[in-house]
Amino acid sequence: MTAPRKPELHIVLCSPRGFCAGVVRAIDTVERALKLYGPPVYVRHEIVHNRHVVESLRTKGAIFVEELDEIPDTDAPVVFSAHGVPKSIPAEAERRNFFALDATCPLVTKVHREAEIHFKRGREIAMIGHAGHPEVVGTLGQLPPGAVILIETVEQAKKFQPNDASKLAFVTQTTLSIDDTAAIVATLKARFPDIIGPHKEDICYATTNRQLAVKKVAPVVDAMIVVGSPNSSNSQRLREVAEHEGCPRAVLVNGAADLDWSMFEGVSRLGITAGASAPEVLVEEILDAFAEKYTLRVDSVSAASEDGIFFPLPRPLRPATAAE
Repeated sequence: MTAPRKPELHIVLCSPRGFCAGVVRAIDTVERALKLYGPPVYVRHEIVHNRHVVESLRTKGAIFVEELDEIPDTDAPVVFSAHGVPKSIPAEAERRNFFALDATCPLVTKVHREAEIHFKRGREIAMIGHAGHPEVVGTLGQLPPGAVILIETVEQAKKFQPNDASKLAFVTQTTLSIDDTAAIVATLKARFPDIIGPHKEDICYATTNRQLAVKKVAPVVDAMIVVGSPNSSNSQRLREVAEHEGCPRAVLVNGAADLDWSMFEGVSRLGITAGASAPEVLVEEILDAFAEKYTLRVDSVSAASEDGIFFPLPRPLRPATAAE
């Protein structure tokens, strides 16, 4: 007796997807610290917002905490996550003589420096971002309380009243929706023509490229899977972009175990992407899960190349330094 014929499914993979250079640097920071110094390595906050990555590092000896007061007095490395931290955190680490390693993404550090320069030049600063996100908390914490005003929506941009419109600047979170941010920026520029923005936009290349790929694929598929954790801002934005671009069904999942198969009934073309903190192994597991139920045809649609983009490790972990 022959097995029933599996239905056909055309999968369109978005490219680029998954890990960006900042995430690779952050994960490598923890792994190299574990290799050089042995466990434990303490990490303040999730190194990146992905459950699979965090659990993998935990099994290797990383200990994740939310605040430094959870760490005992220790000589072990203490790593700051890719999202960046307020200035009070490294100051506290120094006070306690911790061996601190800063895994902040260099593109987030760029936003910190921009905000500091604006402040030194006497400008009031608006930050476009999401309240409570670690990256936003870290950027706000670079300057005294009240120096940066957070704007989350176009409506807030319309109501924003600076003290002096001639001395106004803005920065943005790196993981926002390109279109949503553009609308807020346009509102601010229409109201305050002299407002100063970044020389190069703050939304990072990886966020931009992944959203552009989704924009290409979403209109031509019946459903879209975004691989990523619910607390990952860039992953959530990918799901929203897919919806905005007309994809009938867009879902964010941690991995294959989270798939709701009823969502894919009647689907003949399926798009798949992954947030910048989601490892490719999770995409491969989802492809394997679909291959058990369908006869797959897999294509890839590319929006940009990220070949050659690389961020060096924190200086104490670089091979020449570590060997000294």
